[in-house]
Amino acid sequence: MTTTPVANPAAPPSTTAPAQTPDAVAQLSTNFSTFLTLLTTQLKNQDPTSPMDSNQFTQQLVQFSQVEQQIDTNSHLKTLISQGTSNASTMAATYLGKKVSMTNGNASLSNGAANWTYNLGTEAGSTALTISDARGKIVYAGAGEITAGNHSFAWNGRDNNGNQLNDGTYTLAVNATTASGGAVTSSVASAGAVTQIDMTGGSPKLVIGTMEIDLADVAAIAN
Repeated sequence: MTTTPVANPAAPPSTTAPAQTPDAVAQLSTNFSTFLTLLTTQLKNQDPTSPMDSNQFTQQLVQFSQVEQQIDTNSHLKTLISQGTSNASTMAATYLGKKVSMTNGNASLSNGAANWTYNLGTEAGSTALTISDARGKIVYAGAGEITAGNHSFAWNGRDNNGNQLNDGTYTLAVNATTASGGAVTSSVASAGAVTQIDMTGGSPKLVIGTMEIDLADVAAIAN
């Protein structure tokens, strides 16, 4: 491995820890050895009438020690992150085959069918339902129920022009108002069975139909 010698022992070392810990330790060791060699040479050849400031040497040694500690800390953090990812993957595997509920409004359109439930806190004068695709574009709009309580909504995957849309993740939004125009509290939920666990990314995701969700999106679990 090629390293660049420290030309000036009084110049502070870089405090940015390299990405690869083993290489960082090796380079730090090489730089420190070079620093000591240059320091010794300068001490041997310094002007006795104008000696070098020892405070600079001390500061340089302290900074080398700080960089070494930072590299060691990064190594421990990588270990903790690796353990956390492993634990999350193990936890995600326990969801396989379970039916989970979500309250973020998302549902999977699979084989031309998507299902939600929504709740109205009080009776409404009118209820508007809108469905958006993954890009946020509204693909369907229609009227919903107005009575208070829970309601089911099954969507066949067709937009308002009758076009069959592709399978994927879609979001239902409910906007209900009273007869006088006041807002009615509403909430949306969906459910589906976890068929796969996607571990190709940085964190595991649950696969429900054609939709992937984070563990944090799960509101309830049923056998």
